[in-house]
Amino acid sequence: MLGCVRIATVRQMAQVITAEDADGRSYVRRAMKKLAELGLAETNGKDGKHPIWNLTPAGQKALADGNELPARPRAGTGAKAVKAGLGPHGVAVTDTILAYDGHAHLTDWQVEVNHAIKEIGLSFNTDAVLAWPTKTSEVRLFELDNGTMSQARLAKEAWDYERYAGHRVWEGARGTNGRTYPFWQRHRYTRSKTFPRLHVVLAGKEEHLLDNRLQALAADVRGITIAVWVNTLPRLQRGEPWYEIGVDDPHRRRERYPEPVGR
Repeated sequence: MLGCVRIATVRQMAQVITAEDADGRSYVRRAMKKLAELGLAETNGKDGKHPIWNLTPAGQKALADGNELPARPRAGTGAKAVKAGLGPHGVAVTDTILAYDGHAHLTDWQVEVNHAIKEIGLSFNTDAVLAWPTKTSEVRLFELDNGTMSQARLAKEAWDYERYAGHRVWEGARGTNGRTYPFWQRHRYTRSKTFPRLHVVLAGKEEHLLDNRLQALAADVRGITIAVWVNTLPRLQRGEPWYEIGVDDPHRRRERYPEPVGR
């Protein structure tokens, strides 16, 4: 679990590895103490009163040597984020993963996945990416706001995804007419026919304030040309439906982001 989500509390790990009607926190505490004694796991901060655990580099190597997860050579341990005070955000991301059927698909998640296009100076990290192959798309993208971002910054993050989806690149030998293709379809999600759906999860505040942020975000991204669904973490944990606030529209997106001038 720590290899997939990077950081988690005892409560979250117990939620995954023990029966639904059992409280396995004592078992997990003992297990983590043993892993810490072996130098495979550590805690570098807290979420409230609860220690936040992550693997050490030795723990990551042991996990990789076991070949139980796909190779993730650039994945960090999460320790730097916790030390920098970002632990509560990471814990909320883990809660989001668990609420979104994380128990059944835990090894299909990756966190802090970079998306970048150097040519236009665009770079951002997606909080979590779920491998979910369908006939039209291979992943789902997740962004979490733990109540720390301004409304404007939250909206900008959604529009950055549209910029990423709209960028096109030339393909074909120089001196020929060639044609352009979406950058993401040629260089990132090559098996997808549609740009992955973006899920925005709101947390970190009282529910009525989260509902207000949800409505404000819907207004701020009106007219966006990628699929955007939004929910609050409490609603997601209760199994309540998502709100669709953006629809994938590649034709309108292509009008908004014209062909590159040359190669």
